[in-house]
Amino acid sequence: MIGIFNAEDYDSILRLLAATGAGMLIGLNRDLKGKPTGTRTLGLVALGAALVSVVATHVEGMREHPDALSRVIQGLIQGVLTGIGFVGAGVVIRDRERLSVYGLTTAASVWATAVIGIACALAPWPFVGAGTAITLALLLLAKPLDALIDRKRRRREGYRHPHGEPHAAPPPDGPQ
Repeated sequence: MIGIFNAEDYDSILRLLAATGAGMLIGLNRDLKGKPTGTRTLGLVALGAALVSVVATHVEGMREHPDALSRVIQGLIQGVLTGIGFVGAGVVIRDRERLSVYGLTTAASVWATAVIGIACALAPWPFVGAGTAITLALLLLAKPLDALIDRKRRRREGYRHPHGEPHAAPPPDGPQ
């Protein structure tokens, strides 16, 4: 079985595995926070984005036509990101009573995971590592920073319920 693959095939397989691993790592963060998308979902999002990218760039004869390859890559990036936007929109919830929107971080993590999948397929490895690391850093570090900023703002302004009634404390976690 090993003899049926060439060096380029091994590189593509490694890129698919890297995409899956990066998606699962981001998904683990979402699982640990009890969010609706997790390890399996984001692993599949990244794998799917990487697979469509690898397949599209490996169509026989495509590499001999750089203009055609460029158009194919542009189209697949637009298609993947538009399609994944609909998936992300499915996790966004608007709470009219609290005048809040929830799920934006989850939707953004789905979108970023698809981009990382595309990067795994098409970009140099340093971009893959940097994109994954920055995404994870944002998911891990930005929420405490947001909470600190919200607490300071509420103290400065005095927190009032969206309908005007004063509250002793803000909503539990607040919007994402």
